[in-house]
Amino acid sequence: MIPRRKKRLAWVLSLIVGVAAAISLILYALTQNIDLFYTPSEMIEGKGPDKTRPHVGQRLRVGGMVVEGSVKRDPQTLEVSFQVTDTGPEVTVLYTGILPDLFREGQGIVAQGVLVEPTVLKATEVLAKHDEEYMPPELAEAMKGIKHVNPNQPDYTGSKETEKDDNGGQ
Repeated sequence: MIPRRKKRLAWVLSLIVGVAAAISLILYALTQNIDLFYTPSEMIEGKGPDKTRPHVGQRLRVGGMVVEGSVKRDPQTLEVSFQVTDTGPEVTVLYTGILPDLFREGQGIVAQGVLVEPTVLKATEVLAKHDEEYMPPELAEAMKGIKHVNPNQPDYTGSKETEKDDNGGQ
């Protein structure tokens, strides 16, 4: 082979190896920062066809409804623990900080943090649902069958007749 071609081949091969290494490092960095979304049922029973469960130490997000009567606050600190459920098992969320104004029992939340035990999440952030009608698609799909009660209308039945009566019979 001509020395000029050898030099070009060396440059092309080193360029390909460099690009492959850069892409590998980028993908590795991205996998370290991915927060997967789970429902409490998926955390306990597994997610997907292969029933993959999150492992202790993994960063993730958990979404569901706060269980009535499960919120426990430490009077000396800002530590709060509560249970989150969807249609089945419950997951405990531990959080230190000020909870959102819309946080209450029976409302939908998404907690982001690190799994410290198979059913316990140490949250770094808690997001409360700001609209009674909106729910993330994954959570809505997982929670089919759970009735959501609008806290602003405790006697809300969801029927069109009630809405007509409230609007003056129209």
